Amino acid sequence: MSATVLRDLHHGRKPGDPLVLPGPWDAASARVFADAGFPALATPSAGVAASLGYEDGQTPADEMFAAITRIVRAVDVPVSADVEAGYGLSARELAGRLADAGAVGCNLEDTDHATGTLRDPQEQADWLAQVRAEAGDALVINARIDTYVRGVPDEDETIRRGRLYAEAGADCVYPFAAPPDRLAHLAAAIGLPVNAVVMPDGPAPRELGALGAARITFGPGLQWRAMAAVAEIAERLRADLTTPG
Repeated sequence: MSATVLRDLHHGRKPGDPLVLPGPWDAASARVFADAGFPALATPSAGVAASLGYEDGQTPADEMFAAITRIVRAVDVPVSADVEAGYGLSARELAGRLADAGAVGCNLEDTDHATGTLRDPQEQADWLAQVRAEAGDALVINARIDTYVRGVPDEDETIRRGRLYAEAGADCVYPFAAPPDRLAHLAAAIGLPVNAVVMPDGPAPRELGALGAARITFGPGLQWRAMAAVAEIAERLRADLTTPG
C-alpha cells in the first residue's frame, strides 16, 4: 500500500470520526486488526519492544526493522512504524530501511535518548527535512513532540516546535500526552492534523476526534490489554491443572 493512501486518510475527517490506527506488535496481531477492517495500522515501539523481550527504547534497530517487516508482510493495509528517534541512523539510512521494510509512514520523536531531554527544535526540524528529502512523498511523517512528557508542558513551545516540523515537511504532529481539551487549538495553531494517544483513563477515540484529533493511536495500550488477557488465561489454566481431579 502507498503513502498516498495513508496520507489521504488523515484529511477531510469529520469531528468525532478520526483515523483510528491500532498498534500491532507482531504479525499475528496485525492480521487481527486488518481483518477487523481498520484501513491502516501504526506500530508502537513499546509494544514491539515488549514482544521481543526488551524495555521500550532498548530495542536494537535491526530487530525493530525486522519486526516491522514481518508486520507489513502480514497485511494488505498501509503500516506506519514507530522508529523512536531514528536509532542514530542517517536520514538516508532511515528512509532506506523504512522503504525496505515496506512501511509507508513513521513516527519520529524529538527526545534525545542519550540525555533523556528534548532535542533542540531547529536541529530536529533540520533532521526531519533531511528525512523528507530522502523519502520524498513515499513516507508519511508523524512528528512527535515530547514537551508534555519531558517536563516542558508549555503550549507555546509545543506550537513553536510543531510549526518548525510542519515547515520541515511533516504530514502530521503528535504532541504526546497533550491535554485533550487543547487538541483543536494545537491543530489550528500548527496547521497540520494532530495525532492523539488513547490513555487508560482518558477520552475514547471518538471523543478525542471531537476534541480536535484527526488521528488516534494507542501506544502500547492494546498490547498491554492483550497480555492481561493472556495472563488471565494462564491463571485459569494453572488453576485447572492444580485442582484435584
